[in-house]
Amino acid sequence: MKVTVVEYDPNWKTDYLKEEQAINEILQEELVKSYHIGSTSVPNLKAKPIIDILLVVNDIGELDNYSAQFENLGYEVMGEFGIKGRRYFRKGGDDRTHQIHAFQYDYIQEIERHLSFRDYLCENPKICKEYGDLKSKLADQYPTDIESYGDGKDDFVKKIEKEALKWHWTIR
Repeated sequence: MKVTVVEYDPNWKTDYLKEEQAINEILQEELVKSYHIGSTSVPNLKAKPIIDILLVVNDIGELDNYSAQFENLGYEVMGEFGIKGRRYFRKGGDDRTHQIHAFQYDYIQEIERHLSFRDYLCENPKICKEYGDLKSKLADQYPTDIESYGDGKDDFVKKIEKEALKWHWTIR
């Protein structure tokens, strides 16, 4: 998989909304809320052009009953994929366009982690730019090595996640 980081594209929001509508039609009452997360949800942040979607659902086990419908939308159903209590779906194969991270409504730690990180970057342009520059540098350094790209971001992301969670509780 080629690692490509591009400038922010305002069309990402529209891409998210289109996918959100299709997901709403599938899940209906099972869906509590859908969120656009990840780098494509943060204005002016450089990103891999992959729309990240966070689904909050009533019962994570029930989501398994919708596998065929997600496959009909072009998603690969990946199960927990390394995070207990999550359901993960990805679309586009090696040229991934979307990925879904789904959690049950009471899995607060993972839900808050994603939302706080997004919101913190939106509120802190300097940190947002620093993160975008790091991602560009890593993509240039590891154009065909997604694992090294991810490892290169790991310390920065963990540091910012901690700051974001603390910040989240100060604004409430």
